[in-house]
Amino acid sequence: MQGVVNSAWILAGATATGKSGLCQILAQRLGASVLSADSMLVYKGMDIGTAKPSPAERSSVSYYGLDLVTPDQPFSTGAWLESIRNSLKNTPAPGGEVAAPLIVTGGTGLYLKALTSGLEAREACPEKRGFWQNFLAQHGLTALQHELRRRLTSTDSPLTESTDHRRIIRALEHLESSGKLPANWLSEERQPSILTLRLPRAQLHERIRQRVQRMFADGLLDEVRELKRVYPQWSFTACKAIGYQEALEVLGGKLSRGEAMERIIIRTRQLAKRQETWFRHQQNTLWCDIEASDLVEVVAEKVLHLWHEHGKTQLKI
Repeated sequence: MQGVVNSAWILAGATATGKSGLCQILAQRLGASVLSADSMLVYKGMDIGTAKPSPAERSSVSYYGLDLVTPDQPFSTGAWLESIRNSLKNTPAPGGEVAAPLIVTGGTGLYLKALTSGLEAREACPEKRGFWQNFLAQHGLTALQHELRRRLTSTDSPLTESTDHRRIIRALEHLESSGKLPANWLSEERQPSILTLRLPRAQLHERIRQRVQRMFADGLLDEVRELKRVYPQWSFTACKAIGYQEALEVLGGKLSRGEAMERIIIRTRQLAKRQETWFRHQQNTLWCDIEASDLVEVVAEKVLHLWHEHGKTQLKI
């Protein structure tokens, strides 16, 4: 009999906050599996630049959400969620009745939101999405909010104040396709609590610098060279991935190794800032403040305490 996973322990956070190593320890302690909610870890062969769990780590803990597609394939939040549904549904549960514990970790907000709040059923319309993306580029966020406001009644006003342009564009797509929004979009209910690691900014920046240096020392350029040989054409998302875009430019003679490293550091810091902003505004975030000097065992105990205090998060999969 298959196990049904309807709740999980979630540990989110910006890139380089130490989520992966911490969840490896927690999973071993709890006898749990780990679901990666990271949009870059889905690509096969993109290992070094994404800090993907090592083969040794994956041999001792069961992972989901890794290596789902090759770099030449397009991928979406909906495709990720469907893959996760299938994987969890087809996983035997110990004892045959109750699913094994699950830990969800990552920093891709849309993936976490899809897990905890569900994903609208209607698929994106490329033409409509392209129109509104061009509109945003030409006229800005305020004009985009105005266009949504014109199409909604006063009772829908909270959505028009959103600063998430992707959410506004999806709302405009829905309105043009069906004349209405999914019911849950109009709710002012706060999202489920998600435990989120947070490092002081200066410490996070230093960790990012060290990670980028380690990526190059571990052979990022060789990894990208081989991936490009096997997959000459990459999807838009894969070729723009932080670290991989710069490595491609080094191999193409457009950047020096040092220039690439500095650009990756800057882009990763910008990503971390966007992730923290998303957690502040899009989720009912339960912050877990840590220091870079904290022993991983100490942080693990802190996380376990908060998990048990606040309980698991319900999943909508």
